[in-house]
Amino acid sequence: MRWQKLKALVLRHYDVLTYLFFGALTTAVNYLVYLPCYNWLALSAGVSNMIAWGAAVIFAFLTNKPFVFKSHDWSAQVLFPELGKFLGCRLGSGILETVFLFVTVDLLAWNGNWMKLITGILVVVLNYFGSKLLVFPQKP
Repeated sequence: MRWQKLKALVLRHYDVLTYLFFGALTTAVNYLVYLPCYNWLALSAGVSNMIAWGAAVIFAFLTNKPFVFKSHDWSAQVLFPELGKFLGCRLGSGILETVFLFVTVDLLAWNGNWMKLITGILVVVLNYFGSKLLVFPQKP
């Protein structure tokens, strides 16, 4: 009986749970690129973030489309509109994140590792709602 309730709960919240899972992996990709760029290559927080953003967006689209939002049509007429909206949403949150990091880290000299973590939380929330509402809306 417990397993049935757990299964029902997971199925009811599938998109949120898979988004959190793949969001964590996307965040890991982002950090695995950002931290070496910022800490080892001594690139600015803004430049490091732009490079990490690019890698994370590619990973996120390739995982969110089929696994989170169950969009399995890879034909050009479906893929390109989804990709365009996805990039638009991610570009918006990426600009917000980069500006925040530029101001707090590059201008105010706050800790770049902590500021990246703080902005990452905000970006995950913004990206979920952007993807759910604009990019991969549920069809009636």
